[in-house]
Amino acid sequence: MELFNRFLKKIKKIFKKKTTKKIGFCVIIVVLLVGSFVFGSQFNFSKNESISNILDKENPEFEAVSLKPFWETWKILDERFVKDKEDEDKEITTQDKIWGAIQGLTNSFGDPYTVFLPPSESAMFEDDIEGNFEGVGMEIGIKDNTLIVIAPLKDTPAERAGMQPKDKILEIDGKSTKNMDTTDAVKLIRGEKGTAVVLLIAREGEKESFEVSITRDVIDIPTIETEVKEGSEIRNGVFIIRLYSFTAVSPNLFREALRKFIQNGETDKLILDLRGNPGGYLEAATDIASWFLPIGKVVVTEDYGGKEANKIHYSKGYDIFNDNLKMAILVNEGSASASEILAGALQEYGKAILVGTQTFGKGSVQELIKITPETSLKVTVARWLTPNGNSFSHEGLKPDIEIEITEDDVDYIKSGGDPQLDKAIEALNNI
Repeated sequence: MELFNRFLKKIKKIFKKKTTKKIGFCVIIVVLLVGSFVFGSQFNFSKNESISNILDKENPEFEAVSLKPFWETWKILDERFVKDKEDEDKEITTQDKIWGAIQGLTNSFGDPYTVFLPPSESAMFEDDIEGNFEGVGMEIGIKDNTLIVIAPLKDTPAERAGMQPKDKILEIDGKSTKNMDTTDAVKLIRGEKGTAVVLLIAREGEKESFEVSITRDVIDIPTIETEVKEGSEIRNGVFIIRLYSFTAVSPNLFREALRKFIQNGETDKLILDLRGNPGGYLEAATDIASWFLPIGKVVVTEDYGGKEANKIHYSKGYDIFNDNLKMAILVNEGSASASEILAGALQEYGKAILVGTQTFGKGSVQELIKITPETSLKVTVARWLTPNGNSFSHEGLKPDIEIEITEDDVDYIKSGGDPQLDKAIEALNNI
């Protein structure tokens, strides 16, 4: 019992630290307590006793809740659960149960972006950050409790297979995605180059769901392209920058793109295409916004809901353009996170008009916290707010000029046309 008392004193000190640290150590507590039950009553208390009552003696921040149902469920599963014949050789280890318990704890918060990452998923997430992996090349998320495609990345198997923003993924290789989080979905979709994954898709405008087979490949996340569309008259042309992701190299590449725009000198119209851009580094979005905003202007605020002081990200004030610049930003359902930060800031300051369809609505901030050397907790710690204090979680950003892609546009798009781009050019020519 003395060992347990010393453990509680350490926990008490821990809970005086930052809120995000509390969350991480709460998970550690669960692991330790579950482990104590499995490996013996080292701390000398009954499994039917309310553990939190013991904890309360040392730390009043714990609520008095009984863990008796947890232990009873564990016991019944061990005694009664019968495996499927196909899974008879698959061992469910004590460690698997502990990871599952922690995942259940994070799921209880009802936030699709707050997830516990066991060893294999944690390693996969770190590979994603490095920017290349083997898979199909699309960003997925949860919306209205449904697994949904945020955007297929350019020149990837997912794009070539015809995947579209807002596609609902009902099954992955025959396995239902109901109640599946994005981490488990990515684990199933990801795989070795040359292998295939079959997705059952539900799409707006289609009466029935249908299957899409995608052959996996090495995915290198694309970044930027530029194009000049010449008009019928001088200065009626437009310079287009297509930004596909916000990576560590995006600010430098965007600066070079702006240099080309200025050196072109034949147009004062700039279109930034963020359609299908699922986001990335906040620092990249802030830096890019700084080319259009004076120093000290708010780009975005991280609202910690009173648990920490809000963090405000300001323009660096490159601000190289005068009021003669005519700018539009193309957005759609695949524009998320950093795309929404940049577009929202430039829209609210009147620097650009938004053209297209409503954005995805990824307005939350996640922090990755190491729980053990091999596991991590990805937890939502704040919400993004635009310069005017508006949240774009769930609802996204509403374009100034809304234009949907319809079935009537299919043939025009196949021939190289782009109704949303055409509308943006028309709007800039009328300013």
